[in-house]
Amino acid sequence: MKPCEEEGLGAAAGGDPWKECMEVAVQLARRAGQIIKKALTEEKQVSTKTSAADLVTETDNFVENVIISALKEKFPCHRFIGEESTAAGSKCVLTDNPTWIIDPIDGTCNFVHRFPTVAVSIGFAVNQELEFGVIYHCTEEQLYTGRRGQGAFCNEKRLQVSKETDKSKALILTEIGPKRDPETLKLFLGNMESLLKAQVHGIRVIGSATLALCHLASGAADAYYQFGLHCWDLAAATVIIREAGGIVIDTSGGPLDLMSCRVIAAGTKEMAMFLAQEIQTIHYRRDDEN
Repeated sequence: MKPCEEEGLGAAAGGDPWKECMEVAVQLARRAGQIIKKALTEEKQVSTKTSAADLVTETDNFVENVIISALKEKFPCHRFIGEESTAAGSKCVLTDNPTWIIDPIDGTCNFVHRFPTVAVSIGFAVNQELEFGVIYHCTEEQLYTGRRGQGAFCNEKRLQVSKETDKSKALILTEIGPKRDPETLKLFLGNMESLLKAQVHGIRVIGSATLALCHLASGAADAYYQFGLHCWDLAAATVIIREAGGIVIDTSGGPLDLMSCRVIAAGTKEMAMFLAQEIQTIHYRRDDEN
């Protein structure tokens, strides 16, 4: 039997074809997390990608290679989208094939500065539908998981989003994005100003989109928005938030487009639509246009 046929056997037999995949993802996330935690306090070789604020280290590349090499050995016919391999020129295209979507270090700027809010993120999609997500907070040893139809958990404790609908009681999370040109900064700061004028409780930026989204899934914040994040930032977290009872949509208020580099996530539809109406679009190139 060919390897690809063996990989599809579980589905054909009516079993759970992705259970083993998720178990492997958890093992690799923990393994990667230990590498990152050790490297956090060491000297780093830092380079830039799309801008002076878009950083990459040798650890990003090493961790991504560790994850993808192990997955290719186990699942040779699966496809892979990784942040650093995409930066190196690999195509970022989501097909119907089983696809792993990987961010080896989310919060690289934090990592460079030894700021401990860093995570590894592994998402998995089949037929362009997200099946599960695994995010590991490397310094806190918190494992966030979500499986479509089976709930979301942090270290096996079930997650539940906030059900806040009152904007005046809302804590909003966001991230800046890599662009720093005057027009982008004007829009970014203008969006924050609009929300503060609307009397939200507060706005927070923690330097890691995946962990901010995990905080949303845990109910510690009420909503999140960003322009300039990527599919590897979103894939795993989207499953976790949805399985925790939350909403993940496009900034226009329509369905999420994983490749659009923009998102709104919230515990309630009311909070999501409030954000969609308040914020102005910051344009970024799509992930699948590289």
